[in-house]
Amino acid sequence: MPTSALALNLNKEHSLAGLRAALRILEKWQASSEQACQILRISRSTYTRARQAEPTRAMALDLDQLERISFVLNIHAALRVIFDNPENVYGFPSLENHNPFFNGRSPLAIMAQGDMVSLYEVFRRIDALRGAQW
Repeated sequence: MPTSALALNLNKEHSLAGLRAALRILEKWQASSEQACQILRISRSTYTRARQAEPTRAMALDLDQLERISFVLNIHAALRVIFDNPENVYGFPSLENHNPFFNGRSPLAIMAQGDMVSLYEVFRRIDALRGAQW
């Protein structure tokens, strides 16, 4: 296998691993399959294939999808720093938030709007809650 083909295959495998991790987190946040697809900008078939116990093949994701996965993983990491217990780590994204940006909506509902700006703004606000705790 040529070096470039090997690198492409490894990237697909890493993409699948990241996607599967993000989907597990979103499931723990109580996101519906539709919300997960909106947040990660993936098709229903990609969602279904990634959730299989043994996916039949690795997946190629574009840069936008990989950035979305990164935001989900980083939001999760920030929540783990902020909260000590799993109930808060996994429950916070689905709770109504009455701070000015959220206006009674949950972080999950805002992320599920599907645009990158909403995902980024949720990340930015949650990340700010941890202050200098890194």
